[in-house]
Amino acid sequence: MAAVIDLNADLGETVDGVATADDAAMFALISSASVACGGHAGDAAAMRAAVALAERSGVAVGAHPSYLDRPGFGRRALAVEPETLRAQVDEQLTALAAAGADIRYVKPHGALYHAVIADTQAARAVAAAVVALSDRVGRPVPVLGMDGAIARICAQAGLPFVREAFLDRGYRADGSLVPRDEPGALLHDPAEVADRAVRLARTGEVAAADGSVIAAGATSLCLHGDTPAAVAMARAVRAALESAGIGVAAPW
Repeated sequence: MAAVIDLNADLGETVDGVATADDAAMFALISSASVACGGHAGDAAAMRAAVALAERSGVAVGAHPSYLDRPGFGRRALAVEPETLRAQVDEQLTALAAAGADIRYVKPHGALYHAVIADTQAARAVAAAVVALSDRVGRPVPVLGMDGAIARICAQAGLPFVREAFLDRGYRADGSLVPRDEPGALLHDPAEVADRAVRLARTGEVAAADGSVIAAGATSLCLHGDTPAAVAMARAVRAALESAGIGVAAPW
């Protein structure tokens, strides 16, 4: 049983200047924030605002780079040459740092998140950008994600890799996420999500959509900030974890 676990959310995701989440409420409940860097959402002003909220709330800031796909919110799989992808990710990490962020970790967003699990070339491109960031800040910057190519490439590159599990997404029996356009992809009940968080912290296990049990072994638990019930879910998760004697704190 984990005595402490991280709770992260994807924030700073403004579209045309309008926030997709209640960032102020979420920052008060989480320990790590994956901040959009302009690829799928966000801009310089949103990044600065997220960094300021993180500082006031004692929340660790992570970078949330994506494919350059604002129309698709970064959730469309794109064919991008590895060197171009490395440069795009590096540009996004640099933008967040320029907004004043002390970047404690990097978590790819959306389609890029899934690409680096399966695609070695995409994983190498992202890892190369994180290595460059690590060199600039003078310490290895961890990558947050799910097992797959990215975990192997991080090990080869000397980057820490931190596993996460999703509280508000459905799982398949093979440990992958149910695609967003399929039934069972999203969880909506704060009580169900809170129970999942306690189970993950206690046992490292999560139930798949078919009822099978998956060994997740996560250090960080994710809630999507743009989920309609995100704030209610975050409040329920914090209360449930605290009732179970499990603290919430960033590992970075």
